[in-house]
Amino acid sequence: MTAVDATPRRSRGPIVLLVLILAAGAVTAVWGISSRSHAMAALAHETHDIAVPTVAVTKPQRGGTAEEITLPGNVQAYTDAAIFARTTGYLKSRTVDIGSRVKAGQVLAQIDTPEIDQQLLQARADLASAEANAKLAQTTADRYQDLIKSESVSRQDLDNALGSYEAKKAAVLSASANVNRLQQLQAFKTVSAPFAGVITTRNTDIGALIGGAGSPRELFHIAAIDRLRISVNVPQMYSQIARRGLVATIEIQELPGRRFTGQLTRTAQSIDPASRTLLAEIDLSNPNGEILPGSYAQVHFKLPGGTTAFRLPVNTLIFRSEGLRVAVVRDGKVALVPITLGRDFGSSVEVVAGLSGSESVVVNPPDSLSEGEAVEIAPAPAKGTQP
Repeated sequence: MTAVDATPRRSRGPIVLLVLILAAGAVTAVWGISSRSHAMAALAHETHDIAVPTVAVTKPQRGGTAEEITLPGNVQAYTDAAIFARTTGYLKSRTVDIGSRVKAGQVLAQIDTPEIDQQLLQARADLASAEANAKLAQTTADRYQDLIKSESVSRQDLDNALGSYEAKKAAVLSASANVNRLQQLQAFKTVSAPFAGVITTRNTDIGALIGGAGSPRELFHIAAIDRLRISVNVPQMYSQIARRGLVATIEIQELPGRRFTGQLTRTAQSIDPASRTLLAEIDLSNPNGEILPGSYAQVHFKLPGGTTAFRLPVNTLIFRSEGLRVAVVRDGKVALVPITLGRDFGSSVEVVAGLSGSESVVVNPPDSLSEGEAVEIAPAPAKGTQP
């Protein structure tokens, strides 16, 4: 090889090395840019994931078609009355005590009324005197009418006689009314039962003053317990089902294991603004007197079909200043829906208004959740796994 051929070969060596260095730099630059781009994309994806919260959702559960509500009830006697005396005197005798069963018209007590007896004797004497005076005035008036025909008396004397006779007749009517009044008072000395029932209270005894000064005092209290009425305050949301004829099942605490069937017969037809409830009464037959008036009862009403509501877990509720809400996911965005609650079952609640049943309701919604916020729905956990 000549010296002329060796020279170009030596000059190409540095060029090749420079090209290799530039290529390596370009590859390094491309790799750095690519890795940084991937890092930026991952960061953007992570930022997006953080910005859009992921939420778990649940569907409202519809209850059975034959649910029931249980309400507290107050047992009362169908007919209940306090017995007072309408006359003045002292209790002479009594024939009943608390717990005594009585019939309608049965004598409960006798009152000794010496003052009324004497007043009645005096009134009868006054009536006899008034009748005698009226008879004399009638005789005089008849005589004057005969004498006026012969002009033996003046017209003025006849008018006086007729006027006296009319006044005496009015006095007879007054005296007779007084006698009747005292006879009625005297008849009140016998205290009788107005209806069949049980004596639940006795507030007097033999020798006690009856009808003295001041307000009258109750002698006895009688209740008819063969038929009872149970009063129930039905919440406003169930007032539409409280209709006459609705069958109710009654449980009494002191009679465990037994259920009695009654029928709703009347309502107040008005919502109490203080408690937002409707007063209803149930008639219940009690021929053996097993259920005592004044008892506490649990009343079960069967809800007819179509009146059942939805159930949601309690951890779906959102309490805001504007009212109770639940968060519903619609097209990837949150809608805060107002609802109305019914019964509380502990871990779940009854929703009687606000839901149609097809909503996806957010479970454990964060306090910062707002209307229209974008969210992602978490995938449902596989069966058999713990959430």
